[in-house]
Amino acid sequence: MLTTPLVLGQGPAGGSVTGNVRLTTRVRGTPLPANAYQPRAVGQLAAAGGPEIRNVIVYLRGAGARGPLPVTTQEIRQEGEAFHPRVLAITRGSSVSFPNADPFYHNVFSLSSAATFNLGRFPQQQTRMREFTKPGLIKVYCQIHSHMSATILVLDHPYFAVPELDGTFTLDGIPTGQYTLVGWHERVGERTSPVEIAAGARVSLDLTLPVED
Repeated sequence: MLTTPLVLGQGPAGGSVTGNVRLTTRVRGTPLPANAYQPRAVGQLAAAGGPEIRNVIVYLRGAGARGPLPVTTQEIRQEGEAFHPRVLAITRGSSVSFPNADPFYHNVFSLSSAATFNLGRFPQQQTRMREFTKPGLIKVYCQIHSHMSATILVLDHPYFAVPELDGTFTLDGIPTGQYTLVGWHERVGERTSPVEIAAGARVSLDLTLPVED
């Protein structure tokens, strides 16, 4: 659920969107709006460790980078038979390393249409890296430990964020235009709302995502 956008006034060069993501409790057994992900019990901590709010990505749909797309190198660590973080957003062309912190072998692979790869088996204190050159949603698994999974969202622009622990987020430097603001959660799916960005304007928009208790 998304509230009606409220224009607060002038912001930095370009426009910006600020807001707060609130996770609400959904009664177990109530159908999810998307069934791409199997239900798991969640609470204050996510299944792979860490607050559930960190498994949300807020981004703009319909945006494109102005000038060269910034690229980075990020990390998804394998520790305690889990991927940390379990959800990651990156720009197209960025790379992700997968260090193994466990005292046994892991394997990292994906059969997703945006990236199909297999990094093979590797032991503790070794790492493998993959560059992601195509936008899309990528599900990552370990062939040795079938319960391990992570999600990488590759975007063609830098207008995205993972909310802070208190649910707040900010997207800065957005070119003027009309977009769709998306709040995505690995099991709930998407909540969307149109948003118009004016030069120097700061738009406030809160999101509510129902997460199974």
